[in-house]
Amino acid sequence: MATKRRVSFAPSAVTNLKQIRSLNADRQVPEVGERLMREIVDVVLGLADIPESRRVVPEFGLVQLREISHPQFRIVYRLDAERVRVVRTWRSERPVTRP
Repeated sequence: MATKRRVSFAPSAVTNLKQIRSLNADRQVPEVGERLMREIVDVVLGLADIPESRRVVPEFGLVQLREISHPQFRIVYRLDAERVRVVRTWRSERPVTRP
């Protein structure tokens, strides 16, 4: 049986989550930003068991760089033997670019 991997967020991903919250607060719907942040974190925590189940980011084609599609967002994470590290959370209409 495969071991659970540790899940973490890179500073860039934390910044992205804060931007989601801030944007929705600016639009006078802070509850939407809070809900989206919770949903994204919940989806990411589910990766601890089966991180290989998500698709490789097509723009990069690297097996260790994968993504989750969540309504309005692409959650990009890096996979290694011990850890799943979320690196970015992009609006789905934006192309993924190298940081």
